[in-house]
Amino acid sequence: MAATENTAVQEPPVVVNPGKDEIRTVAGVPYRRMGVHTHVLDRTDDICDVARRYVAPHCQPGDMIVLSEKALGCTQGRAIKLTDIHPRPLARLLSRFVTKTPAGIGLGMPETMEMAFQEVGTPRILLATVVSAVGKLFGRRGWFYIVAGPKASSIDGPCSYTLPPYNQYVSLAPADPATAAREIAQAIGNNVGVAVIDLNDLGGSVLGSYGLSVSPETLVEILRDNPLGQASQRTPFGIIRACAGSSEG
Repeated sequence: MAATENTAVQEPPVVVNPGKDEIRTVAGVPYRRMGVHTHVLDRTDDICDVARRYVAPHCQPGDMIVLSEKALGCTQGRAIKLTDIHPRPLARLLSRFVTKTPAGIGLGMPETMEMAFQEVGTPRILLATVVSAVGKLFGRRGWFYIVAGPKASSIDGPCSYTLPPYNQYVSLAPADPATAAREIAQAIGNNVGVAVIDLNDLGGSVLGSYGLSVSPETLVEILRDNPLGQASQRTPFGIIRACAGSSEG
């Protein structure tokens, strides 16, 4: 008998993404890093329901759950379609001077720069621009985002590897990530900690957390190589687990 034509290919629910190591040792403690597959999330999804459905079945007490800030933002309606953004002339001008990196386009397009103006205000963006220019005179980079703040640094636009349909959207920082982390931890149960993370292949930060067993700085080091990936992996959640027999001081 012929196979059913519409049989869906089932992806493993928990994976180690290609090119990433399953184990990373930080401060003498080895940690397993596992990505959790989900469907493509959007504003119709409740992030706590998603966590209960996809993450909770694979958790153990003491696990740390990490969630991409872009995925959380998408469920909060914080992904804005490019065609709905109308950059002002100043946004078009300033975006030309933003350094592009392999980690993402950041504010290097008029639409993302316009959203930075809307998110943090024109005076702060202008001040950040001036401070950045002064920093470059002294060979220092990154001063723009120090002044503009995390709402600006978390804004990103579509790249060649962006998962559809978000290759036509600008992603904004999620709203109240600390509260979201607490609600997700309570939804999963099992004494897990949760962190909302802003990661790329150049580094990252913890935007909000609840119940972590390590410091945010240690968690960023555990995730230094971005095991969730930033392309089409579709693993917005990750499970971080200290290996059996290890001792966390």
